[in-house]
Amino acid sequence: MKKCTERPRVLCSLNGAVDVVGNIYQGIPILHAGPGCSMQAAVATNLYYLGGYHGMPSTNTYEKEVVFGGTDRLRETIRGSLEVMDGRFYAVLTGCSMGINGDDVESVVREFEDSPYPVLSVDVAGFRGDTYLGYQATLLAILKKLARKTQTNPKLVNLYGQVPSMDMTFRGDLEELTRLLERLGLQVNTFFIRRDGVDQMIDSGNAALNINISPWMCRNIDTYYEKEFGIPTLHYPGMPIGPTAATDFMQRVAARLELDKEEVERVTTEEEQYVYEYFDSLMGTFERQRFVLVGESNFALGIARFLVNDHGYIPLAVILTDNVPKGKRNGIEEEFRNLECARKADIYFEDDVYQIEQIAERYQERMTLLLGSTFEKEAAARLGVFFVTVTAPCLDKQILNRSHVGIRGCLSLMEDLYNHY
Repeated sequence: MKKCTERPRVLCSLNGAVDVVGNIYQGIPILHAGPGCSMQAAVATNLYYLGGYHGMPSTNTYEKEVVFGGTDRLRETIRGSLEVMDGRFYAVLTGCSMGINGDDVESVVREFEDSPYPVLSVDVAGFRGDTYLGYQATLLAILKKLARKTQTNPKLVNLYGQVPSMDMTFRGDLEELTRLLERLGLQVNTFFIRRDGVDQMIDSGNAALNINISPWMCRNIDTYYEKEFGIPTLHYPGMPIGPTAATDFMQRVAARLELDKEEVERVTTEEEQYVYEYFDSLMGTFERQRFVLVGESNFALGIARFLVNDHGYIPLAVILTDNVPKGKRNGIEEEFRNLECARKADIYFEDDVYQIEQIAERYQERMTLLLGSTFEKEAAARLGVFFVTVTAPCLDKQILNRSHVGIRGCLSLMEDLYNHY
């Protein structure tokens, strides 16, 4: 083995696939995999409809199926799932063992074309990649199966680019972004968090604009929407956090959709006033921290912009933990260089906990605040600096619908920052 990662933050592509299907209401993942893969994928994913790891259909293949093929078992499992599970669509997700043995999953799935509910398959064997790959491949496969176009709705947008399990405040974040866009008079397809997710998938072909909030993911989905339905994409790299970024985000969307400028100005001014009135209460306890930030690029960009541009914190280093393709790294580094601070942050791409701690130690004499996942909490205590959990994995608290993005979410983030004593 060339490299062993200590406490990896992401899992295999099968987990990313379950993440997508399970977070769409009445989307039923059917795993064509061994029982170990099935249990691990289910435990690691919060399924919207099936209730965690209880009741997710799986072929639970053993040596017999690996050696002689598991198509008969798969056929039986799909048939049983259609009879027992109350779903709107069913996705067969292939694990490692069955991906290696070469089962013709597609031919089995085609036998169910006459089913009243769509059945599709995605080859997300874990050796093909990580959670991010599984997310992108599965979301695209579902859209290809479900999305339709009747007539373009000039006020409808599709919002995507954030993996559910990689965002510890996932539901709250999507709710806040939806709220901001709805204030502009728009309808928003998030595909997740609401019970009409399947209907949103179907209707997504009628959108006037896609909003991709990832700095590097989902280009395959951008291309699909453009070629199939003629829908352009607005790329907003990183979560919009705080009044400056939220206003910029809303104005960019409004400009692309040619919304009324006076109305957009009224809405953004109201949102800014709302958050600044709360900021006023911090003046007596204002802090200017020198920070090191650890997290995936999507959230790290958003949090760094807010801490620097809105709150005057000083960035020392940002350690990006997602597997950003090398061709996309320069663009992300440029975004960090554009922060409104004379002291530009050092940028690292690293996901190994030990290596991350070694990097953080280089800044021990200057650092006063470490932000990251639960994995960095122990390191912060050892280095004698304040710590705030801002990214997944979050193992030290339960979060239901809190948010760290937008206008109201940044207030929750500020509470976390000032409650670190």
